[in-house]
Amino acid sequence: MYWKELSKKEIKRRVFKALNSNINYDQETLIGVPASYLDRMHFYTDLPILKEAPYLLTMINNPNHIGCHTLTKDKSEEYFQGTQQLEIELIELLATQVFKAQPDSTDGYIAPGGTEANIQAQWIYRNYFQEKHGALPHEIGVLYTEDAHYSMPKGANLLGLPAIVIKTKAEDHKIDLEDLRIQLTRAAEKGIKYLAVTLNMATTIFGSVDEIDPVDSILNEFLFEYKIHIDAAFGGFIYPFTNPNNTLNFAHPSVNSITIDGHKMLQAPYGTGIFLIRKGWMNYTTSNAAKYVSGLDSTLCGSRSGANAIAMWMILKGYGSEGWTNYCNELIARTDHLCKALDDLGLLYCREKHMNIVTISAENFPVHLADKFHLVGDDKENPSWYKVVVMPHVTLEILDRFINKLRLEVWVNE
Repeated sequence: MYWKELSKKEIKRRVFKALNSNINYDQETLIGVPASYLDRMHFYTDLPILKEAPYLLTMINNPNHIGCHTLTKDKSEEYFQGTQQLEIELIELLATQVFKAQPDSTDGYIAPGGTEANIQAQWIYRNYFQEKHGALPHEIGVLYTEDAHYSMPKGANLLGLPAIVIKTKAEDHKIDLEDLRIQLTRAAEKGIKYLAVTLNMATTIFGSVDEIDPVDSILNEFLFEYKIHIDAAFGGFIYPFTNPNNTLNFAHPSVNSITIDGHKMLQAPYGTGIFLIRKGWMNYTTSNAAKYVSGLDSTLCGSRSGANAIAMWMILKGYGSEGWTNYCNELIARTDHLCKALDDLGLLYCREKHMNIVTISAENFPVHLADKFHLVGDDKENPSWYKVVVMPHVTLEILDRFINKLRLEVWVNE
């Protein structure tokens, strides 16, 4: 895992060069495309600060990155080819340096978020099973755990596919392998023959990470054909850096696609999800109806802001792999500090050791502290757990303030 850190000067040079390769509405007679700069009455385009702000200038220039540029490359919309090239570079960096793919072996795009990216995977696999095997919708199951993100049932509902929900273990919230066997047996009895499987790299509430090999082994005991997708929406920008020997990546032959969110750990603007998939699969969602789009379109969203790709490219290049790894490890150290205090207080909590999420049992936990520090419950109305996420703004000082308040509550109750 290595990529070079770039200086702010070099980042600015690369982004401005990309923008100069895009269409210039003021200098070229472009009258057939429904696109332009951001509205100049409300968004100022002549501020001096824009000369030092490549992301803001990209927003003003408003490039449309419709399509999947790793798939079509020089056949994509030529008007925005400069910034599209940076998106291609970003996708290749993530696939090879973070998720251990071989060079030029994956496709992908910057999606509006992890929800779309997860549904994109389900959509591709449904179409594959239908096209290659003549599968009927009721024969294609969408398999995920009860702790998985709500995009899983949302996608199953949208695509008209039956959901197969697997229980997780109470002690660590990882997959209950015995229940997996039970649910697969029931699925087979119902006539399900194909599976779109999602495993988690950090679930929303517990931050738990699924182990692929035991699941893969059990799936192989049955006669299903299956494809595995990794939902790394939260964990994708921390877990590979804090646990580099993990197997939830393209080095594992059963991993076929991955979701990541830039607007969580990476602190990119909202609307910066990422979808990665092995080459040869995006074609299953290519729309031939999009004939007016160069290279056609294979994505769920269609048009999307190229500025979001630029934002993530800038952040990752600004840190470099070493800088980003140090950044992640600092958050883990703060999380360890919190967990040690919880251990000393004898409080029940759940935490994957390479993640920065700590979920504390709500039983006997003071509700007013959950409200004061804005802890998130697993259920808004009747929480059983409260989640702490050690994000960059959550300093040791803030954690100690929380710990001290909690310690006082424990002493009073004793």
